[in-house]
Amino acid sequence: MPQVLAIIGKKNCGKTTLIEKLIPELIELGLRVGTIKHHHGTISMDQPGKDTWRHKQAGAQTVMLSSPTGLGVIRDTPGEIPVTELVALYFSDVDVVLTEGYKKETLPKIEIFRSTVHAEPLPNPGEDLIAIMSDVEVARDIPRFRLSETRQLAKFLVERLLKSS
Repeated sequence: MPQVLAIIGKKNCGKTTLIEKLIPELIELGLRVGTIKHHHGTISMDQPGKDTWRHKQAGAQTVMLSSPTGLGVIRDTPGEIPVTELVALYFSDVDVVLTEGYKKETLPKIEIFRSTVHAEPLPNPGEDLIAIMSDVEVARDIPRFRLSETRQLAKFLVERLLKSS
């Protein structure tokens, strides 16, 4: 089972950008990487009029688009599926899964905080917070990485979490 790491932070703080920068760094360190974006609203990935959209509109609970280069699934769920279940079902071929969000889950977390966007970091990130990336010093008893230190963060993650699991 791959290690799961949650990238958390307030809205527009740079979670997606951090993940975009962290993926190639982890790959360069020899890891296979997957991601999950946590979304609170309704998922809409299909285009009206296309075959898969028509299948879904006709009532299919699960619609899969398969090609020689990729796979996409649109599936109804009765509620939120726990991240560990998603990882077990879909990520058996990777070493690490980075999630964007899931700040309430019991997962190792990295918070990103930019003082130019928000006045304060998350008020209570929990005891699962293992590191913070920030443009300023933050009063937390965990390692802090500057926003430009993505490579150092990747090495920290490999050394601390991924090699011990």
